[in-house]
Amino acid sequence: MTRKTRRYGLGAILLLILAAAWIQMADKNYVYKAIYHNFADIDDNKIFEQRVVNAPPKPQPWPLAANYNKMQMPASLQQLHQELESVAFLVIKNDSILYEQYWDGYGKDSKSNSFSMAKSIVSMLVGAAIEEGKIQSVEQPVADFLPEFSEGDKAKITIKDLLWMSSGLNWDESYANPFSVTTEAYYGDNLKKIIKRLEAVEEPGKAFSYKSGDSQVLGFVLKAATGKNLSEYAEEKLWKPLGAAHDAEWSIDHIGGMEKAYCCFFSNARDFARLGKLYLQNGLWNGDTIVPPAYVKASLTPSGLPTAATGEKTDFYGYQWWLLPHYKGQDIFYARGILGQYIIVIPEKNIIIVRLGKKRGEHIGNHPSDVLAMIDAVNKMVP
Repeated sequence: MTRKTRRYGLGAILLLILAAAWIQMADKNYVYKAIYHNFADIDDNKIFEQRVVNAPPKPQPWPLAANYNKMQMPASLQQLHQELESVAFLVIKNDSILYEQYWDGYGKDSKSNSFSMAKSIVSMLVGAAIEEGKIQSVEQPVADFLPEFSEGDKAKITIKDLLWMSSGLNWDESYANPFSVTTEAYYGDNLKKIIKRLEAVEEPGKAFSYKSGDSQVLGFVLKAATGKNLSEYAEEKLWKPLGAAHDAEWSIDHIGGMEKAYCCFFSNARDFARLGKLYLQNGLWNGDTIVPPAYVKASLTPSGLPTAATGEKTDFYGYQWWLLPHYKGQDIFYARGILGQYIIVIPEKNIIIVRLGKKRGEHIGNHPSDVLAMIDAVNKMVP
């Protein structure tokens, strides 16, 4: 080894030591976990603490359609599933399973990460809390539940502002940056600390800006309003009434800690489909009101706010649900996760589509191209 090589080697070691010291002083030890795992995965329930969402003793099974799995999937869609590494694809028509297919060792009972589909679940729970009287309305200030939101511009933030992703909070929605607050929330162990240090930097309720932090604040609001953790409340208000066949899991920041409200609800395609059915039925299930129909309608109505990035009108987002109004004559809504997790509902045909997988397509405007491709394919499969 030459003297020059030794110098470079010692310099590299010194830089690593300095970087480690900075990470320690800045309280960013989560970075090691982020670097080790590199990127989020559909099986990350294996690396995080989980809280169980128990299924009922007697589930409500999905009936199979008379022509179950007898329809031919278009070749273009089959190719898309292979390219994007789908693990589950499910089509329900008129409350019966019409088609389902699984790949890569996954099956109808396999758990997979919801990623941001959890945001739609949190929105449902807000509706359930309003139905129960734990939350007065979406106009209620967040400060009524979280004291840290009682001063300054944060005191202006309402529950609706969070639902519409218009809080004005300084959350950095960055997935590639290991030092972003989004990465810290995913790999870190103290969501409460993260939320407490957020500041209002824009006027709330004025512009749409997609931020996982808004969903996480809603999670803390729900916990304060109901006195229950999110998993308990989801079990009580959704999983058991909807007759889920399997226990679900929700990632928490540490043992006994808080659910990642913006993410990481683990279940299977058939049970995820129940959430789509609930909103297809305007929040009603077996004659009982789970979520108020008026709240469901508001959830699936575009906010109309200008987007912070371009100023275009937000006609694609409601209360933590993505919207496709007037798409080829159909009004469609869906929940979505970052790696192509979808619960897609086509009310005009009484159809629910669930897709789980490892990749998603490129965006066409505000929507992933694979969402549009799946809708088009299923519309051909089910005229």
